[in-house]
Amino acid sequence: MTTYLRHLILFAMGVMAFVAMADDGHTTTAYNFLSVPASSHVYGLGGHNLTIIDDDINLVEQNPALLGPEYDHQVGLNYMRYIGETNFAGLRYGQGVSEHGAIAAGVQYFGYGNIQGAAIDGTKTGTFSASDIAFSLTYSHDISEKFRGGITVKYLYSKYEDYSAGAVAADLGINYYDPDHEFSASLVAKNLGGQVKKFNEYKDKLPWDIQVGFSKMLSRAPIRLHVTAYELARWSSPYYKIQDVNNPNSDLIEKESFGSNLLRHLVFGVDVLPTNNLYIGLGYNYRTRTDMATYKRDFMSGLSVGGGLKVRAFGFGVAYARPHTGASTFMFNFTTSIGELLK
Repeated sequence: MTTYLRHLILFAMGVMAFVAMADDGHTTTAYNFLSVPASSHVYGLGGHNLTIIDDDINLVEQNPALLGPEYDHQVGLNYMRYIGETNFAGLRYGQGVSEHGAIAAGVQYFGYGNIQGAAIDGTKTGTFSASDIAFSLTYSHDISEKFRGGITVKYLYSKYEDYSAGAVAADLGINYYDPDHEFSASLVAKNLGGQVKKFNEYKDKLPWDIQVGFSKMLSRAPIRLHVTAYELARWSSPYYKIQDVNNPNSDLIEKESFGSNLLRHLVFGVDVLPTNNLYIGLGYNYRTRTDMATYKRDFMSGLSVGGGLKVRAFGFGVAYARPHTGASTFMFNFTTSIGELLK
């Protein structure tokens, strides 16, 4: 391991430790669109995953250490039809720069449709649009045979009616992968940074996060298990539940316990891989289910499902989730390798 990379790892770990101790766990943040995944594979596994080893450059958005020379000249597209008129889309391109290093560039767009405007007295003033854009540049390098480190730098631009704001953020990630045992583990610090242009006199904070996770293929079955822990610097995670489900005007009750706090930090996923070119995934996010406790949720709340197929140089992915009865969400991915197309 070179001295430079050793110092980079120590610096990253120091930053993670510092922000973990500095936050009180109750800070209100903006830019929460950063929690929306760019990968349908990840969305189908519950919305958070740092450790999937697969031929899909869209996964790099979750963890910069997943980028590598194997993504040379690969292009990834993603699109999500979210709740209401909300639509998300993105593009990412990767390229190897050496035998052990790679770079990638990407852009994610979050559009929220037309919103009804109103004056303070309630008088309608017409509609306006709102959107967020995240531009990113990622670099990764092999630290050793099984360890890889990466960093993503992002510029975030928000435009709501006539108001705009900007911020700069960085993700730091480390991944360990043992191909002989098909085991992957990662540690990531996300959204470290701050605003460089404010909407008004108030400065919004970024939703920084520390996440860890692992993925493991079973030895006797084509099944891969995933566990991801997120928002680790904010242990207390209460939620609200309506007191009388038959009365929509009923009071809300705050719920919190050790068990609920633990589960609200975890996302569980499982992949079934009949062949190397096909997967079917299922995820469970307890936080999503409990956050919907005050709405008309159903059996699907907190669950998500997805699948993917690779045909020659082309990869396709799709995922579906239904947080509550009034919201069905779909996500699609497409990848292709320019190098393979030119062969």
